[in-house]
Amino acid sequence: MFTGLVEGLGSFKSKDGDRFTFSWPGNDTPFSLGESIAVNGCCLTVVDFRGEDWTANVISETLARTNLGFLSPGDLVNFERPVKVSDRLGGHIVQGHVDTIGIVRQPAPNLVVGFDRQFAKYVVEKGSIAIDGVSLTVVEAGEDFASVSLIPHTSSVTTLGVRNAGERVNLEFDIVAKYVERMHTLEIRDQAERALS
Repeated sequence: MFTGLVEGLGSFKSKDGDRFTFSWPGNDTPFSLGESIAVNGCCLTVVDFRGEDWTANVISETLARTNLGFLSPGDLVNFERPVKVSDRLGGHIVQGHVDTIGIVRQPAPNLVVGFDRQFAKYVVEKGSIAIDGVSLTVVEAGEDFASVSLIPHTSSVTTLGVRNAGERVNLEFDIVAKYVERMHTLEIRDQAERALS
């Protein structure tokens, strides 16, 4: 589990098949084989490392749901390690399970991201959303977009400060909203089945 508080900016270095290599300059915690690191909000597993570089396998499901397949060598990425049980939860509960790709409609500081209308049910004004792994508060919840306001610090220490209109960002919607929606859907189905029996 993550909090959406980005720990560092790094870059995408290269890929060899499904093996993606990233660089995390200034990282002061040694990498461990098998540990999880969120890259632009997508949870990946370290399978190899050397110095400030580390490698993860990126499967087809991840490529289909995230912006990782669109990375070019040198592109900036956000990094976050999982939260420890003893840590403060400064952002919100972020699983590192990206729901979909959004498209930047308006850059920071008043960032607007568009997405498929099917996801609008998970976005509420003053609720939480993770954009490229960054925990943010929704300012406006539209039928196919969400807007957020970035403070200068967030713009300077994450990829969101350099995202331009038309660029792809990873979106993870609030897990509580997804569970509530699922329970509501099942309850409606059960009520319909009882009415027919």
